[in-house]
Amino acid sequence: MNTKIKYTLLLILAVSSCRLSVAQSVIDLIKQRPSYASCNYDVYPDSITAKLTPAPAGKKPFYISHYGRHGSRYISNRSGFDTPYFMMLHADSLDELTPTGQQVLRHMNNIMRNTEGRWGELTGYGKQQMQNIGRRMAERFPEVFHPGANVTCISTVVPRCIESMGSLAMEMLQVCPQLHITMQASKRTQWYMNYQDKKLRNSYMTPEAQKALDAYTATRMGNTRLMELIFKNPDIAEEFVNQEDFSYYLMKMGLFQLNTNFNRNTNLIGLFNTNDLYRMWQVDNAYWYLQHGACKLNGGNQPYTQRHLLKKMIADADSCIKLPDPGAQLRFGHETVLLPLVCLIGVNGFDFSTDNLDELEGHGWWCSSVFPMASNLQFIFYRSNPKDKDVLVKVLLNEVEATLPISTDCAPYYHWSDFRQYCLNKLAAYKQ
Repeated sequence: MNTKIKYTLLLILAVSSCRLSVAQSVIDLIKQRPSYASCNYDVYPDSITAKLTPAPAGKKPFYISHYGRHGSRYISNRSGFDTPYFMMLHADSLDELTPTGQQVLRHMNNIMRNTEGRWGELTGYGKQQMQNIGRRMAERFPEVFHPGANVTCISTVVPRCIESMGSLAMEMLQVCPQLHITMQASKRTQWYMNYQDKKLRNSYMTPEAQKALDAYTATRMGNTRLMELIFKNPDIAEEFVNQEDFSYYLMKMGLFQLNTNFNRNTNLIGLFNTNDLYRMWQVDNAYWYLQHGACKLNGGNQPYTQRHLLKKMIADADSCIKLPDPGAQLRFGHETVLLPLVCLIGVNGFDFSTDNLDELEGHGWWCSSVFPMASNLQFIFYRSNPKDKDVLVKVLLNEVEATLPISTDCAPYYHWSDFRQYCLNKLAAYKQ
Protein backbone atom coordinates (compact mmCIF):
# COMPACT_ATOMS: atom_id res chain seq x y z
CA MET A 1 0.00 0.00 0.00
CA ASN A 2 1.18 3.50 -0.84
CA THR A 3 2.74 5.05 2.31
CA LYS A 4 0.79 8.29 1.90
CA ILE A 5 -2.51 6.44 1.50
CA LYS A 6 -1.71 4.24 4.50
CA TYR A 7 -0.93 7.29 6.63
CA THR A 8 -4.17 8.96 5.54
CA LEU A 9 -6.22 5.87 6.45
CA LEU A 10 -4.55 5.65 9.85
CA LEU A 11 -5.29 9.33 10.44
CA ILE A 12 -8.95 8.87 9.50
CA LEU A 13 -9.23 5.88 11.83
CA ALA A 14 -7.60 7.82 14.64
CA VAL A 15 -9.93 10.79 14.22
CA SER A 16 -12.98 8.52 13.93
CA SER A 17 -11.94 6.65 17.07
CA CYS A 18 -11.47 9.93 18.93
CA ARG A 19 -14.91 11.19 17.92
CA LEU A 20 -16.52 7.89 18.88
CA SER A 21 -14.83 8.11 22.26
CA VAL A 22 -16.07 11.66 22.82
CA ALA A 23 -19.60 10.77 21.72
CA GLN A 24 -19.53 7.78 24.05
CA SER A 25 -18.54 10.14 26.85
CA VAL A 26 -21.78 12.07 26.34
CA ILE A 27 -23.72 8.83 26.55
CA ASP A 28 -21.84 7.88 29.70
CA LEU A 29 -22.71 11.24 31.25
CA ILE A 30 -26.37 10.72 30.42
CA LYS A 31 -26.27 7.22 31.93
CA GLN A 32 -24.81 8.63 35.13
CA ARG A 33 -26.98 11.73 35.20
CA PRO A 34 -30.04 11.67 32.88
CA SER A 35 -30.68 15.38 33.41
CA TYR A 36 -27.51 16.11 31.37
CA ALA A 37 -29.59 15.31 28.28
CA SER A 38 -31.92 18.23 28.97
CA CYS A 39 -29.22 20.87 28.28
CA ASN A 40 -30.36 24.16 29.85
CA TYR A 41 -32.75 22.22 32.08
CA ASP A 42 -29.85 20.26 33.54
CA VAL A 43 -29.49 20.24 37.32
CA TYR A 44 -26.30 21.82 38.65
CA PRO A 45 -23.66 19.18 39.56
CA ASP A 46 -23.58 20.38 43.15
CA SER A 47 -20.91 18.03 44.48
CA ILE A 48 -17.88 20.05 43.36
CA THR A 49 -14.80 18.02 44.26
CA ALA A 50 -12.23 19.42 41.81
CA LYS A 51 -9.22 20.85 43.63
CA LEU A 52 -7.74 24.20 42.67
CA THR A 53 -4.18 24.51 41.42
CA PRO A 54 -2.06 26.51 43.89
CA ALA A 55 -1.17 30.00 42.71
CA PRO A 56 2.38 30.86 41.63
CA ALA A 57 4.66 31.77 44.52
CA GLY A 58 3.66 34.96 46.28
CA LYS A 59 0.39 35.45 44.39
CA LYS A 60 -2.86 35.69 46.35
CA PRO A 61 -6.48 36.15 45.24
CA PHE A 62 -7.67 39.73 45.74
CA TYR A 63 -10.66 40.25 43.42
CA ILE A 64 -13.42 38.12 41.87
CA SER A 65 -15.59 38.99 38.87
CA HIS A 66 -18.53 36.68 38.26
CA TYR A 67 -21.58 36.09 36.07
CA GLY A 68 -23.97 33.34 37.10
CA ARG A 69 -27.28 31.92 36.05
CA HIS A 70 -30.17 31.65 38.51
CA GLY A 71 -30.70 28.36 40.31
CA SER A 72 -33.17 25.62 39.37
CA ARG A 73 -36.56 26.97 38.46
CA TYR A 74 -39.97 25.84 37.38
CA ILE A 75 -40.45 25.92 33.62
CA SER A 76 -40.81 29.53 32.45
CA ASN A 77 -44.21 29.07 30.82
CA ARG A 78 -46.63 26.24 30.29
CA SER A 79 -46.32 26.02 26.50
CA GLY A 80 -43.63 23.32 26.66
CA PHE A 81 -45.75 21.16 28.98
CA ASP A 82 -48.98 21.87 27.07
CA THR A 83 -47.64 20.31 23.87
CA PRO A 84 -47.63 16.68 25.08
CA TYR A 85 -50.34 17.24 27.70
CA PHE A 86 -53.07 18.31 25.29
CA MET A 87 -52.15 15.48 22.93
CA MET A 88 -52.65 13.05 25.80
CA LEU A 89 -55.97 14.62 26.82
CA HIS A 90 -57.21 14.33 23.24
CA ALA A 91 -56.19 10.67 23.07
CA ASP A 92 -57.86 9.99 26.41
CA SER A 93 -61.11 11.57 25.20
CA LEU A 94 -61.08 9.08 22.31
CA ASP A 95 -60.23 6.13 24.59
CA GLU A 96 -56.94 5.66 22.75
CA LEU A 97 -54.63 5.34 25.77
CA THR A 98 -53.17 2.03 26.87
CA PRO A 99 -52.99 1.26 30.62
CA THR A 100 -49.45 2.64 30.53
CA GLY A 101 -50.74 5.72 28.72
CA GLN A 102 -53.40 6.26 31.38
CA GLN A 103 -50.74 6.04 34.08
CA VAL A 104 -48.59 8.55 32.19
CA LEU A 105 -51.53 10.94 31.98
CA ARG A 106 -52.02 10.70 35.76
CA HIS A 107 -48.36 11.63 36.28
CA MET A 108 -48.77 14.53 33.85
CA ASN A 109 -51.85 15.77 35.71
CA ASN A 110 -49.88 15.79 38.97
CA ILE A 111 -47.04 17.72 37.35
CA MET A 112 -49.40 20.28 35.82
CA ARG A 113 -51.15 20.83 39.18
CA ASN A 114 -47.82 21.23 40.96
CA THR A 115 -46.44 23.68 38.40
CA GLU A 116 -49.52 25.87 37.89
CA GLY A 117 -48.92 29.40 39.15
CA ARG A 118 -45.19 28.78 39.66
CA TRP A 119 -44.03 29.38 36.09
CA GLY A 120 -40.42 30.57 36.14
CA GLU A 121 -40.11 30.68 39.92
CA LEU A 122 -36.95 29.63 41.74
CA THR A 123 -37.41 26.23 43.37
CA GLY A 124 -36.17 25.05 46.74
CA TYR A 125 -33.39 23.17 44.96
CA GLY A 126 -32.47 26.39 43.19
CA LYS A 127 -32.10 28.26 46.47
CA GLN A 128 -29.98 25.47 47.92
CA GLN A 129 -27.71 25.46 44.86
CA MET A 130 -27.05 29.17 45.19
CA GLN A 131 -26.38 28.85 48.92
CA ASN A 132 -23.88 26.07 48.28
CA ILE A 133 -22.10 28.06 45.55
CA GLY A 134 -21.91 31.11 47.79
CA ARG A 135 -20.53 29.10 50.70
CA ARG A 136 -17.90 27.40 48.54
CA MET A 137 -16.82 30.70 46.99
CA ALA A 138 -16.39 32.36 50.38
CA GLU A 139 -14.55 29.36 51.83
CA ARG A 140 -12.30 28.87 48.80
CA PHE A 141 -11.19 32.50 48.66
CA PRO A 142 -11.04 33.88 52.22
CA GLU A 143 -8.48 36.47 51.05
CA VAL A 144 -11.27 38.08 48.99
CA PHE A 145 -14.20 37.47 51.35
CA HIS A 146 -12.64 38.69 54.58
CA PRO A 147 -14.18 40.84 57.33
CA GLY A 148 -14.91 44.28 55.92
CA ALA A 149 -14.61 43.24 52.25
CA ASN A 150 -17.01 44.84 49.78
CA VAL A 151 -19.19 42.53 47.72
CA THR A 152 -21.30 44.15 45.01
CA CYS A 153 -24.20 42.03 43.72
CA ILE A 154 -26.20 42.94 40.61
CA SER A 155 -29.17 41.00 39.24
CA THR A 156 -31.43 41.25 36.25
CA VAL A 157 -34.95 42.32 37.16
CA VAL A 158 -36.34 38.77 36.91
CA PRO A 159 -37.53 37.51 40.34
CA ARG A 160 -35.73 34.14 40.17
CA CYS A 161 -32.45 35.94 39.55
CA ILE A 162 -33.06 38.37 42.42
CA GLU A 163 -33.87 35.45 44.76
CA SER A 164 -30.76 33.62 43.56
CA MET A 165 -28.65 36.68 44.33
CA GLY A 166 -30.14 36.93 47.80
CA SER A 167 -29.68 33.23 48.56
CA LEU A 168 -26.00 33.30 47.58
CA ALA A 169 -25.27 36.57 49.39
CA MET A 170 -26.98 35.53 52.61
CA GLU A 171 -25.01 32.30 52.70
CA MET A 172 -21.76 34.24 52.28
CA LEU A 173 -22.71 36.18 55.39
CA GLN A 174 -22.95 32.90 57.26
CA VAL A 175 -19.29 32.26 56.40
CA CYS A 176 -18.15 35.84 57.04
CA PRO A 177 -20.74 37.98 58.88
CA GLN A 178 -18.59 41.13 58.53
CA LEU A 179 -18.85 41.30 54.74
CA HIS A 180 -20.24 44.54 53.30
CA ILE A 181 -22.75 43.29 50.72
CA THR A 182 -24.87 45.50 48.47
CA MET A 183 -27.57 44.14 46.18
CA GLN A 184 -29.43 45.77 43.32
CA ALA A 185 -31.72 44.85 40.44
CA SER A 186 -32.46 47.67 38.05
CA LYS A 187 -33.47 48.21 34.45
CA ARG A 188 -30.54 50.61 34.23
CA THR A 189 -28.13 47.66 34.15
CA GLN A 190 -30.02 45.55 31.61
CA TRP A 191 -27.94 46.95 28.72
CA TYR A 192 -25.15 44.60 29.75
CA MET A 193 -26.71 42.21 32.29
CA ASN A 194 -29.33 40.80 29.93
CA TYR A 195 -28.70 42.34 26.52
CA GLN A 196 -30.46 40.51 23.71
CA ASP A 197 -29.24 41.83 20.37
CA LYS A 198 -32.38 41.68 18.23
CA LYS A 199 -30.49 41.93 14.96
CA LEU A 200 -28.23 38.99 15.75
CA ARG A 201 -30.96 37.00 17.49
CA ASN A 202 -33.28 37.35 14.50
CA SER A 203 -30.64 36.31 11.97
CA TYR A 204 -29.28 33.08 13.43
CA MET A 205 -31.56 30.75 11.45
CA THR A 206 -30.36 31.42 7.93
CA PRO A 207 -31.56 29.17 5.08
CA GLU A 208 -28.21 27.37 5.27
CA ALA A 209 -28.57 26.88 9.02
CA GLN A 210 -32.14 25.61 8.69
CA LYS A 211 -31.15 23.15 5.98
CA ALA A 212 -28.26 21.82 8.07
CA LEU A 213 -30.42 21.54 11.20
CA ASP A 214 -33.19 19.72 9.34
CA ALA A 215 -30.70 17.22 7.93
CA TYR A 216 -29.06 16.74 11.33
CA THR A 217 -32.31 16.19 13.24
CA ALA A 218 -34.05 14.06 10.59
CA THR A 219 -32.83 10.77 12.05
CA ARG A 220 -32.87 11.87 15.68
CA MET A 221 -36.49 12.84 16.27
CA GLY A 222 -39.54 10.70 16.91
CA ASN A 223 -40.00 7.51 18.92
CA THR A 224 -42.12 4.69 17.49
CA ARG A 225 -41.58 2.53 20.57
CA LEU A 226 -43.05 5.26 22.79
CA MET A 227 -46.10 5.64 20.56
CA GLU A 228 -46.79 1.90 20.76
CA LEU A 229 -46.35 1.97 24.53
CA ILE A 230 -48.83 4.79 25.17
CA PHE A 231 -51.46 4.62 22.43
CA LYS A 232 -53.73 1.68 21.61
CA ASN A 233 -53.61 2.44 17.90
CA PRO A 234 -50.48 4.45 17.11
CA ASP A 235 -51.51 4.88 13.47
CA ILE A 236 -54.78 6.51 14.56
CA ALA A 237 -53.04 8.55 17.24
CA GLU A 238 -50.65 10.02 14.69
CA GLU A 239 -53.62 11.82 13.11
CA PHE A 240 -53.67 14.16 16.10
CA VAL A 241 -50.30 13.43 17.81
CA ASN A 242 -47.12 14.76 16.28
CA GLN A 243 -44.71 11.92 17.13
CA GLU A 244 -41.59 14.11 17.08
CA ASP A 245 -43.01 16.89 19.26
CA PHE A 246 -44.72 14.43 21.59
CA SER A 247 -41.59 12.40 22.29
CA TYR A 248 -39.35 15.45 22.62
CA TYR A 249 -41.53 17.47 24.99
CA LEU A 250 -42.56 14.48 27.09
CA MET A 251 -38.86 13.79 27.72
CA LYS A 252 -38.38 17.43 28.66
CA MET A 253 -41.38 17.32 30.97
CA GLY A 254 -39.99 14.31 32.81
CA LEU A 255 -36.43 15.63 33.10
CA PHE A 256 -37.56 19.07 34.19
CA GLN A 257 -39.04 17.64 37.37
CA LEU A 258 -35.51 17.00 38.65
CA ASN A 259 -35.31 20.76 39.26
CA THR A 260 -38.26 20.90 41.63
CA ASN A 261 -38.47 20.01 45.29
CA PHE A 262 -42.23 19.62 45.68
CA ASN A 263 -43.73 16.49 44.10
CA ARG A 264 -40.40 15.59 42.52
CA ASN A 265 -42.11 13.26 40.06
CA THR A 266 -39.52 11.31 38.08
CA ASN A 267 -41.80 8.56 36.76
CA LEU A 268 -41.87 9.89 33.19
CA ILE A 269 -38.10 9.50 32.80
CA GLY A 270 -38.48 5.72 32.97
CA LEU A 271 -40.34 5.80 29.65
CA PHE A 272 -37.10 6.62 27.83
CA ASN A 273 -33.87 4.74 27.37
CA THR A 274 -30.40 6.25 27.21
CA ASN A 275 -30.42 6.38 23.43
CA ASP A 276 -33.70 8.34 23.44
CA LEU A 277 -32.20 10.89 25.80
CA TYR A 278 -28.94 11.03 23.84
CA ARG A 279 -30.70 11.78 20.56
CA MET A 280 -32.69 14.56 22.20
CA TRP A 281 -29.45 16.00 23.60
CA GLN A 282 -27.89 15.97 20.13
CA VAL A 283 -30.84 17.91 18.71
CA ASP A 284 -30.76 20.48 21.50
CA ASN A 285 -27.00 20.82 21.41
CA ALA A 286 -27.06 21.62 17.68
CA TYR A 287 -29.87 24.12 18.17
CA TRP A 288 -28.04 25.94 20.98
CA TYR A 289 -24.92 26.06 18.83
CA LEU A 290 -26.80 27.74 16.01
CA GLN A 291 -28.31 30.24 18.44
CA HIS A 292 -25.25 31.14 20.49
CA GLY A 293 -22.11 29.51 19.09
CA ALA A 294 -19.66 30.74 16.45
CA CYS A 295 -21.46 28.82 13.73
CA LYS A 296 -20.29 29.52 10.18
CA LEU A 297 -23.77 28.77 8.83
CA ASN A 298 -25.04 32.12 10.15
CA GLY A 299 -21.88 34.21 10.06
CA GLY A 300 -20.31 33.08 13.33
CA ASN A 301 -21.23 36.29 15.17
CA GLN A 302 -23.87 35.08 17.63
CA PRO A 303 -21.49 35.18 20.64
CA TYR A 304 -21.14 38.93 20.09
CA THR A 305 -24.58 39.41 21.60
CA GLN A 306 -22.62 39.64 24.86
CA ARG A 307 -20.02 42.17 23.73
CA HIS A 308 -21.41 44.81 26.10
CA LEU A 309 -21.12 42.48 29.10
CA LEU A 310 -17.53 41.56 28.24
CA LYS A 311 -16.58 45.23 27.78
CA LYS A 312 -18.17 46.07 31.13
CA MET A 313 -16.41 43.23 32.92
CA ILE A 314 -13.06 44.37 31.51
CA ALA A 315 -13.71 47.99 32.51
CA ASP A 316 -14.82 46.94 36.00
CA ALA A 317 -11.72 44.78 36.42
CA ASP A 318 -9.45 47.61 35.29
CA SER A 319 -11.01 49.88 37.92
CA CYS A 320 -10.92 47.30 40.69
CA ILE A 321 -7.30 46.33 40.09
CA LYS A 322 -6.33 49.90 40.99
CA LEU A 323 -7.89 49.51 44.44
CA PRO A 324 -5.99 48.11 47.42
CA ASP A 325 -8.87 45.81 48.42
CA PRO A 326 -11.56 45.58 45.71
CA GLY A 327 -13.51 42.57 46.98
CA ALA A 328 -15.94 40.96 44.51
CA GLN A 329 -18.48 41.85 41.84
CA LEU A 330 -21.16 39.19 41.42
CA ARG A 331 -23.73 39.29 38.61
CA PHE A 332 -26.88 37.15 38.34
CA GLY A 333 -28.70 36.49 35.10
CA HIS A 334 -29.53 33.89 32.50
CA GLU A 335 -28.16 31.04 30.38
CA THR A 336 -28.84 32.97 27.17
CA VAL A 337 -26.19 35.40 28.39
CA LEU A 338 -23.74 32.96 29.96
CA LEU A 339 -23.45 30.58 27.00
CA PRO A 340 -22.62 33.21 24.35
CA LEU A 341 -20.26 34.93 26.82
CA VAL A 342 -18.35 31.64 27.23
CA CYS A 343 -18.30 31.24 23.44
CA LEU A 344 -17.15 34.83 22.89
CA ILE A 345 -14.24 34.46 25.32
CA GLY A 346 -13.41 30.94 24.11
CA VAL A 347 -13.48 29.27 27.51
CA ASN A 348 -12.68 25.54 27.20
CA GLY A 349 -12.69 25.76 23.41
CA PHE A 350 -16.30 26.93 23.12
CA ASP A 351 -15.27 29.43 20.46
CA PHE A 352 -15.16 26.45 18.08
CA SER A 353 -16.43 27.51 14.63
CA THR A 354 -17.76 25.11 12.01
CA ASP A 355 -20.48 24.71 9.39
CA ASN A 356 -20.80 20.98 10.10
CA LEU A 357 -23.07 20.13 13.02
CA ASP A 358 -21.72 16.58 13.10
CA GLU A 359 -18.39 17.97 14.33
CA LEU A 360 -19.74 19.46 17.57
CA GLU A 361 -19.45 16.39 19.79
CA GLY A 362 -15.98 15.47 18.60
CA HIS A 363 -14.73 18.93 19.51
CA GLY A 364 -16.35 18.91 22.94
CA TRP A 365 -18.97 21.56 22.19
CA TRP A 366 -21.43 20.24 24.76
CA CYS A 367 -23.76 23.00 25.90
CA SER A 368 -24.90 21.05 28.98
CA SER A 369 -21.41 21.47 30.42
CA VAL A 370 -21.77 25.25 30.28
CA PHE A 371 -25.23 26.26 31.42
CA PRO A 372 -27.05 23.94 33.80
CA MET A 373 -29.26 25.64 36.33
CA ALA A 374 -27.06 27.77 38.67
CA SER A 375 -24.15 27.70 36.20
CA ASN A 376 -21.48 30.34 36.72
CA LEU A 377 -18.30 31.84 35.33
CA GLN A 378 -15.80 33.12 37.90
CA PHE A 379 -12.70 35.18 37.15
CA ILE A 380 -10.30 35.00 40.10
CA PHE A 381 -7.59 37.69 40.11
CA TYR A 382 -4.21 37.25 41.83
CA ARG A 383 -1.26 39.46 42.75
CA SER A 384 1.41 39.64 45.44
CA ASN A 385 0.48 43.13 46.67
CA PRO A 386 -1.42 46.23 45.44
CA LYS A 387 1.70 47.49 43.65
CA ASP A 388 2.19 44.25 41.73
CA LYS A 389 1.66 45.01 38.02
CA ASP A 390 1.78 41.36 36.92
CA VAL A 391 -1.83 40.51 37.77
CA LEU A 392 -2.87 36.94 37.03
CA VAL A 393 -6.36 35.63 36.38
CA LYS A 394 -7.83 32.16 36.60
CA VAL A 395 -11.20 31.18 35.15
CA LEU A 396 -13.61 28.76 36.80
CA LEU A 397 -16.51 27.42 34.76
CA ASN A 398 -19.05 25.95 37.16
CA GLU A 399 -16.36 26.08 39.86
CA VAL A 400 -13.86 23.97 37.87
CA GLU A 401 -10.63 25.39 36.43
CA ALA A 402 -11.00 26.20 32.74
CA THR A 403 -8.74 27.02 29.80
CA LEU A 404 -8.49 30.19 27.72
CA PRO A 405 -7.39 30.42 24.06
CA ILE A 406 -4.17 32.28 24.82
CA SER A 407 -0.67 31.17 25.72
CA THR A 408 0.53 31.22 29.31
CA ASP A 409 3.61 30.19 31.25
CA CYS A 410 1.63 29.44 34.42
CA ALA A 411 -1.51 27.48 33.43
CA PRO A 412 -4.27 27.45 34.60
CA TYR A 413 -3.33 31.04 35.45
CA TYR A 414 -3.08 33.69 32.74
CA HIS A 415 -1.51 37.13 32.71
CA TRP A 416 -4.36 39.64 32.89
CA SER A 417 -2.60 41.93 30.42
CA ASP A 418 -2.56 39.12 27.83
CA PHE A 419 -6.16 38.09 28.44
CA ARG A 420 -7.37 41.67 28.48
CA GLN A 421 -5.68 42.44 25.14
CA TYR A 422 -7.01 39.23 23.61
CA CYS A 423 -10.57 40.21 24.57
CA LEU A 424 -10.17 43.78 23.32
CA ASN A 425 -8.81 42.52 20.00
CA LYS A 426 -11.71 40.14 19.64
CA LEU A 427 -14.25 42.86 20.43
CA ALA A 428 -12.60 45.22 17.94
CA ALA A 429 -12.89 42.57 15.21
CA TYR A 430 -16.70 42.67 15.31
CA LYS A 431 -18.25 44.91 12.68
CA GLN A 432 -21.92 45.63 13.23
